[in-house]
Amino acid sequence: MNDNTAAVNSRRKIILSGIQPTGTFTLGNYLGAVKNWRRLQEEYDCYYFVADLHALTVYHEPAERRKASREAFALLLACGLDPAQSLVFIQSHVPAHAQMGWMLSCLSPFGDLSRMTQFKDKSAKHPEDINAGLFTYPALMAGDILLYQADFVPVGADQTQHLEFTRNIAARFNHVYGETFRLPEGYFPKAGARVMSLQEPTAKMSKSDENAKATIYILDDEKTILKKFKSAVTDSEAEVAFREGKDGINNLMTICSAVTGKSFEAITDEFAGRGYGDFKTAVGTAVADELRPIREEYARILADKAYLDAEIAKGAERASHIAEKTLKKTMRKMGLC
Repeated sequence: MNDNTAAVNSRRKIILSGIQPTGTFTLGNYLGAVKNWRRLQEEYDCYYFVADLHALTVYHEPAERRKASREAFALLLACGLDPAQSLVFIQSHVPAHAQMGWMLSCLSPFGDLSRMTQFKDKSAKHPEDINAGLFTYPALMAGDILLYQADFVPVGADQTQHLEFTRNIAARFNHVYGETFRLPEGYFPKAGARVMSLQEPTAKMSKSDENAKATIYILDDEKTILKKFKSAVTDSEAEVAFREGKDGINNLMTICSAVTGKSFEAITDEFAGRGYGDFKTAVGTAVADELRPIREEYARILADKAYLDAEIAKGAERASHIAEKTLKKTMRKMGLC
C-alpha cells in the first residue's frame, strides 16, 4: 500500500444532506433525518445545508423566504448540529451550487429527467405551476452532492431515484472528461426513517398536511403535542403490538422506539393490557421531553442575532472554500477556464 492509498483509506468519510426551509421541521424530519445527522458527527465529516435554492420551485414572499432560511439554519443548530464539528450552511450563500447545477444540467438527458417520479408527482399536484426548475431539480441536487465529493447521502425511500441520477451523471462526466467526481452511496438510517401522519397513518407525515392534528412540529409546545397524540388514529383492538393491519399503532410504536431507544418487543410488554389511552399519553410525553430542549435552544439562538449572523457567514465561507475547488476543476475539464 503506497502513501496515497493509505491517506485515502484513513480519511474520514464525507456525508452530505440538505433540508428545505419550507415551514417548521416536522417530527418526521427530525427522527428521519436531523436526529441521525447529529449522531453522524462523531463518525463522519458532515456537511449539512438549508436547501433554499430548491425551494424556489414554489413561490414564497421574498422576505418570508429569507426569514425561513435563517430560522431553518437556527433550527439545525438547536437540534444539535455543532458548527465546530460539522459544516452547516445556507445553499444560496455558496454561488458554486447554482453554477454546478447548470453545468450538470447540460449533461442530464431529457428522458432521465422526465422519468423522475418526484417531478411527475409534483406536476400532478400543481399543474398550474410546472416550471423548468422543478424539471431540472435533480441536476441541482447532483451538483449539491458532487461539489463536496460526498461519500454518503442519507436518503429515504422517496429519494433513491435522485441519488441514482447523481451517480449516473457523475459516471457520465468521468467518462467524457476524465476522473473528477466520487460516486456517492446511499446512507440508510436504521430507525425512525419514516414517520407517518397521525390522522392518516398510511401517508407520510407532512408539513403541508391540511389537517392540523396530523403533524407534530418540533417547535410545538408540550400541551399541543399531547393533544395531537391523544387524537391519533389507531384501531379497535386495544392491543399495543407491531403487525400488519395496525398502521396507526405501528406508527406510534415507530415514533416511541426512535425517541426512547426501546425495542418493539419491550414496548409491547410495557403496555400489555393497558390500552391505547395510556400508550398515546406515554408516546406524547416522550416526544415532548425530547423536543423541549430543542425549542428552548432555538429561541436562544434566534434571540442572539449577532451569533446567528456570524455562524451563517462562517458556514458560507467554509463551504465556498471547499466547493470552489471542485467547481474550478470541473470548469477546467469542460473547457470553461
